[in-house]
Amino acid sequence: QVQLVESGGGLVQAGGSLRLSCVASGRTFIDKAMAWFRQAPGKEREFVATITWSGGITDYADSVKDRFTISRDNAKNTVYLQMNSLKPEDTAVYYCAGKRGGTDRNPDAMHYWGKGTLVTVSS
Repeated sequence: QVQLVESGGGLVQAGGSLRLSCVASGRTFIDKAMAWFRQAPGKEREFVATITWSGGITDYADSVKDRFTISRDNAKNTVYLQMNSLKPEDTAVYYCAGKRGGTDRNPDAMHYWGKGTLVTVSS
């Protein structure tokens, strides 16, 4: 098993920035594709960004492209989500997830999940 713990959420004004971190422990992290998802109140969980095990390929939801950046440091077993130009509609619980093999936008394809960190963007 891989345990994932997110941190870095909080309250920020629109236009501000936050960086989320997700630390993995347990089984090997380096061979896992990692992703961030989010879930706003009353809505389904949605894909935000994903990154291959090497960090060489990333993919983003259209709603966050050019504002968010996913990255990873395999030496630290950590994946990051840098969020800039935040909007009130970015308010959600953000979840870190991982899977064996290649990247996937489908949350049902994930093998490991963190418990989430709340991001609130005020207008």
